[in-house]
Amino acid sequence: MALHWKILIGMILGILAGLLFSQLGAKEFVAGWIKPFGTIFIKLLKLIAIPLIIVSLIKGISDLKDISKFSTIGFRTIIIYICTTLVAITIGLSLVNLIQPGDSMTEATVAELSQAYNTDANSRIESAEAQKSKGPLQFLVDMVPDNIFAAASANQNMLQVIFFTILFGISLLLIKEEQSRGVKDFFDSFNEVIMKMIDLIMLTAPYAVFALLAALIAETSNPDIFTALAQYALTVVLGLAIMISFYVTLIYFFTGKKPNYFLKGISPAQLLAFSTSSSAATLPVTMERVQEHLGVDDDVASFVCPVGATINMDGTSLYQAVAAVFICQALDFDLSFTDQLTIVVTALLASIGSAAVPGAGMVMLVIVLDSLGVPRDILMVGLALIFAVDRPLDMLRTTVNVTGDAAVAMLVGKSVGKLGEPQVKNWDDHYKED
Repeated sequence: MALHWKILIGMILGILAGLLFSQLGAKEFVAGWIKPFGTIFIKLLKLIAIPLIIVSLIKGISDLKDISKFSTIGFRTIIIYICTTLVAITIGLSLVNLIQPGDSMTEATVAELSQAYNTDANSRIESAEAQKSKGPLQFLVDMVPDNIFAAASANQNMLQVIFFTILFGISLLLIKEEQSRGVKDFFDSFNEVIMKMIDLIMLTAPYAVFALLAALIAETSNPDIFTALAQYALTVVLGLAIMISFYVTLIYFFTGKKPNYFLKGISPAQLLAFSTSSSAATLPVTMERVQEHLGVDDDVASFVCPVGATINMDGTSLYQAVAAVFICQALDFDLSFTDQLTIVVTALLASIGSAAVPGAGMVMLVIVLDSLGVPRDILMVGLALIFAVDRPLDMLRTTVNVTGDAAVAMLVGKSVGKLGEPQVKNWDDHYKED
């Protein structure tokens, strides 16, 4: 059985088990005896995320053997990422203005949600204010580490690790080949070891997904609130579905690959993104699928995917656009056309600074709303409105983020002539060979 089917079965069984344990009132049993296996899996993926970025980027850049090729790949990657993010924001704004989900919220529902999630909303506002106080160019300052070992000790500092690694890789290109050969051989071998670690970790993926979803469903409270927010949630889900359709359409017209080819190749990474809500945790699997199952050369995938996990947040940007307008609709805070253009610009910049970890999109949403001049008291109520359904939507938008990384890797690979046939056509054959 292919890996994506195993993971899908694990997801379905996890949801059913979560519903059963919830009905039996066995939340403590799930938290104590099932959830830890999912937590261990996420920690394993995060464990190899930083080493993977370092070795794959250095290997990819050194394999180019020409600094001009690196600049071409880098420029095209950034431009395509910006364009897809703008498309995502536009889709979100178009849908929320067309459907107007905020108009369906009653004052009673607003009051109930505000009371239930007021504490969580306040903590996110404080996090956003701390980030804004650093200044408009702070993201450039934060990009440059003053200690690479300290930067590599936390996944939140992934952009700093990428900066150092790119600088290291470029320097490796600029010295004589006989001087760089030993370093290059070391990182080539190191890369193979890391990829083998990913293979071993992925053997446990279906069981880990079961544990994660069983725990999520068992811990979910007050399903009635989810019903009240259904129209908002469906607007976000519809936008995310359109965004995935946009990706497969782009891939079909520019690479000639059919949607089934792309979706089948990336599906294990999508399912893990859904389960973990973290682009960073999913990065090792995303890179493995892009390289070995979608046919993108290692030197392209090893640059595009880590950069995408850090700055490409199409699903998060779409969600921010929908959520910002929804909150303003529900609380009768009028938005002009200029205000909605402000959402486009702010959401684009916020997506670059958004960490690839669960819940980071909510902090960025505060910055988007604040740019519109939304008062603090309305801001707190607005965030409280959407907290009830944020977790499942976070899972879905992370799936879109990861899908976008893979799609852009294929587009960049095609544009530089580095998109070929997949190295591994069947996951199980991959293990039989070993």
